[in-house]
Amino acid sequence: MINIRRSNQRGGADFGWLKSKHTFSFGNYYDERQMGFSALRVINDDRVAADSGFDTHGHRDMEIISYVLDGEIAHKDSAGNVATLPPGEFQLMSAGSGIRHSEFNPSQTKELHFLQIWIQPNVYGQTPGYQQKDFGNKKGLTLAVSPDGEAGSLVIKQDARLYQLLLDGNTSVELPASTKRKYYVHVINGELAIEGEIVKPGDGAKVEDINSLVMVAQQKAVKALVFDLP
Repeated sequence: MINIRRSNQRGGADFGWLKSKHTFSFGNYYDERQMGFSALRVINDDRVAADSGFDTHGHRDMEIISYVLDGEIAHKDSAGNVATLPPGEFQLMSAGSGIRHSEFNPSQTKELHFLQIWIQPNVYGQTPGYQQKDFGNKKGLTLAVSPDGEAGSLVIKQDARLYQLLLDGNTSVELPASTKRKYYVHVINGELAIEGEIVKPGDGAKVEDINSLVMVAQQKAVKALVFDLP
């Protein structure tokens, strides 16, 4: 079973310095039918103006993933982590018992474009943590986040996996699946055929009750994120 959330169905916010599209309810955007999917709670498609950003603010008991599409994030948090996140890198901040951080676009001229993803943890009150890694440009599915750090992936406090998907046009990939799991595909670039549906940039696909997840790139190259959820 597949349920497509089209890009133009997403909620949004425009603060001038920040333009955001919300896949699920977030901030002032509320839709009782879109409160998340399994442990996946937030996918925000954020564009931050040059020399602007999120002031220092707090989080608790949430696994927060950032994935930069264009530009850079300057990150600073109360645990002493200071880092720059360039395009293609994944950042995972485990808020745990509580952490404060800021995210800033340090460029004086270039817009920052990134995905902000929240996944609810399955343990609470843990020591906050920070991880960051580039998983390269290998074609197919590359495991970026897992509960046990498999294949050098970032470690998340949830029974969830996140894959980076890169495909050339007219190629395909298969992810072994289970009817006991849920899957979510967020397309960044290109078009994918999934379970007979075409999923386009900004679209999301909720997929359930399958034994195999086959994703077929259409004529152009595809970049997407694939979530394996409890």
